[in-house]
Amino acid sequence: MRLLYAHDHKFYKFKQEYFSNGSFSTEALKRYTEIFDEVNFVSRQIDIDCRPKDMTNATAERVKFIRVPDYKSVKKYYKIIRANKLIEEEVKKADYVIARNSSIGLLSVKFAKKHNIPYLIEVVACPWDGLWNHSLKGKVIAPLEYFKLKRYVKVASHTIYVTNQFLQKRYPTQGKNISCSNVSLTKFDKEVIEKRERKIKNKNQNEKTIIGTTAAVDVKFKGQQYMIKALSELKKQGKSNYEYHLVGKGDQSYLRKIAEKYNVVNQVKFWGAMPHDEVFNWLDTIDLYAQPSKQEGLPRALIEAMSRAVPSIGAETAGIPELLEKDMIFENKFNNSSEIVEIIKSLDKKKQLEQADKNFNEAKKYRKEIIESRRNEFLKQFVIDNS
Repeated sequence: MRLLYAHDHKFYKFKQEYFSNGSFSTEALKRYTEIFDEVNFVSRQIDIDCRPKDMTNATAERVKFIRVPDYKSVKKYYKIIRANKLIEEEVKKADYVIARNSSIGLLSVKFAKKHNIPYLIEVVACPWDGLWNHSLKGKVIAPLEYFKLKRYVKVASHTIYVTNQFLQKRYPTQGKNISCSNVSLTKFDKEVIEKRERKIKNKNQNEKTIIGTTAAVDVKFKGQQYMIKALSELKKQGKSNYEYHLVGKGDQSYLRKIAEKYNVVNQVKFWGAMPHDEVFNWLDTIDLYAQPSKQEGLPRALIEAMSRAVPSIGAETAGIPELLEKDMIFENKFNNSSEIVEIIKSLDKKKQLEQADKNFNEAKKYRKEIIESRRNEFLKQFVIDNS
């Protein structure tokens, strides 16, 4: 059985190896090779000159990476004809198609429908939120992409959602569907929660409090600017013992300017991209995790922070309220810094201990054995239903 997997993801190619700075590791791709004999992954690619230290290896047996011309800009849009032709040819070779919602993904669905190839859609994010909060151009495109995804998902025979409720309500389907996060955690030692409880109990009131976020630093809808503004408001109130640490790739200039504007340069630390395994160690050093995004699915970074028993706060965006308690959520709007400040100030030791325990237990729902078993059964059913 040959599967075509389609997504806009960028893989970085060094010689004959492929690397990812997202969720497509070798281990993640095994979830498909366990079901299908061959997997052809159509996506964007970038050639690099040396082996990257801060990316995850994606090279996997029985997985072939197929480069689609990058047409996702006005200057490159002329390449879309070539991209369409390539994608259609790959779809025709496939026995099944799995498309993650994206431009390349939905083109694959279009051709799968045309050639009567069974397809499954993975709905991992809301294009309306992502585009509307991106730019003026994004606001123009947002309704088109919203209705396109809504139309395709409605008639899909099989759909996987990463949220429990949000994406299901916004992009409902008439077909079979499950909720299945892309996060699959393996480490839940009792020592994690015990270490966090000691950290909270032993913390001196005058010690610095480190707030952290893991996300690309050059994508404005990730919302780090709102946390920086909140830091400034805390400073005006005489609370200057807070620092904001950011882990993530990308151009830091915009957020550095925001930090300068609000006079908190010395309180904002950029760690840059970090290998995934090291992120868990870093999470153990922070006191509070923040997910201020204006666009998400079910944020992997937040669940990973919760798995380290980190008290966490987040915006009222997509699946974030499915993970956190109501009083840990702030509104998804531009002038939300005062609300963020009030939530931060409310976190006394008692509340931090409560949140650490609740987050640790909530994250257990995303154990690898639970998530992968559910996904595998659904993928097998997809194959059976279309045999």
